[in-house]
Amino acid sequence: MLEYLIIGGGFAFAAAVQPGPLMAFLLSSVVRSGWRHTLPAALSPLISDGPVALLVLLVLSRITEGMMRILMAAGGAFLLYLAWGSFRQWRRGVSEAEAPGRSPPRTMLQAAMVNILNPNPYIGWSLVLGPAAIKAWHETPANAVALIVSFYAVIVVSLVCIIVLFGTTGFLGPRGRRALVLVSSLVLAALGVYRIVSSVLS
Repeated sequence: MLEYLIIGGGFAFAAAVQPGPLMAFLLSSVVRSGWRHTLPAALSPLISDGPVALLVLLVLSRITEGMMRILMAAGGAFLLYLAWGSFRQWRRGVSEAEAPGRSPPRTMLQAAMVNILNPNPYIGWSLVLGPAAIKAWHETPANAVALIVSFYAVIVVSLVCIIVLFGTTGFLGPRGRRALVLVSSLVLAALGVYRIVSSVLS
C-alpha cells in the first residue's frame, strides 16, 4: 500500500505546483478576490476529475495485461517528459505569461471548468493514475483506494497551501514558484523512472 500512497501523493504534489491554467487561475483569483474567497477553488479537482476518471477506468479495465504494461511504460516516459519540461522552466525562471492575470473566474465551479478543459487531467489519468489504479485494484481494492485518496488529499492540501502562501506571504513570488518547479521536476523524474522499471519487471 505504501507504494501507491507514494505514487498518488508524489504525482499530486507535482501536478499541483506545475505552472498551468489552474495555477494561473488560483494566483489570479487571490490577487482579485483574496485568498479566503479563493480557498474553495482548491476542491475543484474533486469535481472536474470524476467524469475523466470514470471514463478512463472503464476503458482500461477492458485492455490486456500486456497493453497495461505498455501504458505503464508510456506513463513513465510521460512523467520524464514533464520532468524535463519543468527543469527547463526552472532554468528559464517564471515568465510573465505564468504570472497572475487580471480577470479570473471566481467560483469553485468555474475553477472546475478551467481544470476540465485542461488536457493534463485526461493525460494523467490515461497514462499514470489509471494504469496504476487498475494494477492496484487487481492486487487488492484497498491499494486502489489508497492511491486515489492519497492523490486527491495531497492535491487539495497542496492547492490550499499555495493559495494561503501566495495570499499571506511573498513566498510564491517568482523565486518561490521557481523553487517549487524544481522540486516538482525531481519528483516527476523519480516517479517516471520508477514506473518504467515497474513496467519492465512486472
